[in-house]
Amino acid sequence: MTFLFTQDFNLGFPIAIVAAILFVFVFLIVLIRRYKRCPSDRILVVYGKVGGGQSAKCIHGGAAFIIPVIQDYEFLDLTPISIEVNLVNALSKQNIRVNVPSRFTIGVSTEPGIMQNAAERLLGLGAQDVQELAKEIIFGQLRLVVASMDIEEINNDRDKFLTNISQSVETELKKVGLKLINVNITDIVDESGYIEALGKEAAAHAINAARKSVAEKTRDGSIGEANAVQDERTQVAAANAQAVEGENTAKIAVANSDSLRRQREAEAERVAIASEKVQAAKALEESYAAEQLAETARAERERSSQMADIIVPAEIDKRKVEIDAEAEAERIRRKARGEADAILFKAQAEAQGQFEVLTKQAAGLEEIVKAAGNNSKDAVLLLIADKLPELVKLQAEAIKNIKIDKVTVWENGSGKDGKTSTANFLSGMYKSVPPLQEMFNMAGMELPEYLKGKDISDAQEADKNKTDQK
Repeated sequence: MTFLFTQDFNLGFPIAIVAAILFVFVFLIVLIRRYKRCPSDRILVVYGKVGGGQSAKCIHGGAAFIIPVIQDYEFLDLTPISIEVNLVNALSKQNIRVNVPSRFTIGVSTEPGIMQNAAERLLGLGAQDVQELAKEIIFGQLRLVVASMDIEEINNDRDKFLTNISQSVETELKKVGLKLINVNITDIVDESGYIEALGKEAAAHAINAARKSVAEKTRDGSIGEANAVQDERTQVAAANAQAVEGENTAKIAVANSDSLRRQREAEAERVAIASEKVQAAKALEESYAAEQLAETARAERERSSQMADIIVPAEIDKRKVEIDAEAEAERIRRKARGEADAILFKAQAEAQGQFEVLTKQAAGLEEIVKAAGNNSKDAVLLLIADKLPELVKLQAEAIKNIKIDKVTVWENGSGKDGKTSTANFLSGMYKSVPPLQEMFNMAGMELPEYLKGKDISDAQEADKNKTDQK
């Protein structure tokens, strides 16, 4: 049972995801379909809750999103509508009935305020309904215009008649959202034949005026012809005289012109020759200047080449020697500075060490003097007693390394104090070693009495003197 429950759960989970995705997809499709674009030959009318206190919102040449449930939309067609209006038995200002056959072209207006009127009054109507509504409005306004004008005005001043019709009809069409595009009046007739009589009168007047004009033109032609013959003869004679005079004047003018031409040709040739020479001189001058510039450039190039080939390497070698010399001098200075620092450090170290040794020796001597009861002589005795074995050892080693290859002793058998010559020789050699008393004397010190090493006889004599004194 647990396995079946798990399997059902696993199948239900993907189904929920697919359902959610499908719902989102459908929702997006609905949103996309509710976004409406308005073509250029239509007006998009959005109605419902559009805001701004309006019953509908009109859009021309744009797009809008139609909110579902709250809003809806329709289109108004901007295609022009042609209406044939045949006005019959319309009373004019003179109470003459006339027939005005005409054709009007209308369409839905795209002006903001008028477009709102069209949305409110024409939305939902078919083209035939709109045509019938406009036809009724046009009939009424056309009758009013005809009633406000005389037959003569209607017949003679068509522009004024069309202007009055356009203004009157368009004002009423705007109230329902329509616009007058064109008005075409084909012909105007009346039942009484007044317009036809006016036409005949105008035609007769035109014919009579034409005949009169022809007669006057014929008369004028005869008179003109005679005057023309007279004028012709007079003018021919005058023309002949003027022709001769003109020929002479022309010949003089030709001669003057030839003279002036030759003068100008000579002047032009002179100017041309001078200009050629000036131009040739300028060309030579420019050529010399160009050659001079070329030579200057060549000299500059040669100088630059020489500088690059000779001076620059020399400057580089010179700079290199200077840099090497400065580097060697700096190396020597640093080496000397290092050696001086080493000597200084060594001297300082030796001085420090000597100072430490002397300080320790002074401290030791001070302790020795304190141990001797602050008596310097006793302190010296203590130091001598400490070094006495070494002193004796040094005296003993004074003759230790003396090499005597051969000693010849002439012994005559005589001796003094029981000593032989050999004994006296050895004793005298040992006495050649400086005794301790002399060494101390040279050092400015006095050897204690018990270390002076006096002879036994001297000691005995000293004891005897002491006894005698007693």
